[in-house]
Amino acid sequence: MTSDIEHRKRAHIDTVLSEDVGAKGITTGFEHVYFEHVALPEIDLDDIDLRSPIFGKTLAAPLLISSMTGGTDIAQNINRHLAEAAQEMEIAMGVGSQRAAIVDPMFADTFRVRSVAPDILLFANLGAIQFNYGFTPDDARKAVDMIGADALFLHLNPLQEAVQAEGDRNWAGVLEKIGKLAGASDVPVIVKEVGNGISGALARRLADIGVAGIDVAGAGGTSWSEVEAHRQLDEKMRRVAHSFAGWGIPTARALTDVRAALPNTPVIASGGVRTGIDAAKAIRLGADLVGMGAPALGSAMETAKAVENQLSAVVEELKIAMFCTGSRDIPALRQAVLRNVAYGELV
Repeated sequence: MTSDIEHRKRAHIDTVLSEDVGAKGITTGFEHVYFEHVALPEIDLDDIDLRSPIFGKTLAAPLLISSMTGGTDIAQNINRHLAEAAQEMEIAMGVGSQRAAIVDPMFADTFRVRSVAPDILLFANLGAIQFNYGFTPDDARKAVDMIGADALFLHLNPLQEAVQAEGDRNWAGVLEKIGKLAGASDVPVIVKEVGNGISGALARRLADIGVAGIDVAGAGGTSWSEVEAHRQLDEKMRRVAHSFAGWGIPTARALTDVRAALPNTPVIASGGVRTGIDAAKAIRLGADLVGMGAPALGSAMETAKAVENQLSAVVEELKIAMFCTGSRDIPALRQAVLRNVAYGELV
């Protein structure tokens, strides 16, 4: 089984890097809103403060390198490069699904990054569906302890599993298992999607059973049904997978709905975030932390410096967006004037 998982993880990396796996026919929704430009900001750009407290740590900027990979040899260098960049920039990072390392501890080193990133906010990661297939709260503790994580992501990927040749299809009772896991966990448990979004109603149900935060991971970025379509050998299922390239809740919509449902719960916005301007819009719409995944993968194949160069541009874009809205810090950005493109109404 482990070799199958390892092969799949490597295939996922290769596919994301070499194929067009972006969502088709759906966007994040960030293009539908715009900030009212402040032509006289009355602040010093160099005084803008991006510091953000979350889950017991203060980040230099509210950015997360989203969960991507692990469980295959090539992933070790990728995760180390990502972690080194996160350490240097004082931002957060999540590792990819640790299932492979729970099944076979020989893959644990592909996830371990604390030696190069001792101070970062670090998220462990397991698929929620695995708790319907034999995983227990003890396995969740192993995942956290394996990497010295500060929190645990449980990812939801029903569409990906449905169109994947090796997919796990029995999702009955997963909500109850998440609740039991959240109650038994020594670290905050955050539930995330993988690119099709979480609704406000589901976010409320998750919070009610003890989940500490939500990563909406909306539609408009990488489509995992498209990734699986490129891996599918069955012609019918390849066609089926491609049909869902436009499926999901756009990131901006999911974010708005989840924040309305959970006004006091940490919310992460990911899914198609490509620039610091997207990040600024996400923060204004209610995100406490903004995640970026696939855009950093190519850089992570090279060096930590390449990752840092790419993400530092995002930080600079965010900073300038704050400057041009007259926002000297993140709380001020949450009050900046944001309008609907079509009607000019306040959002």
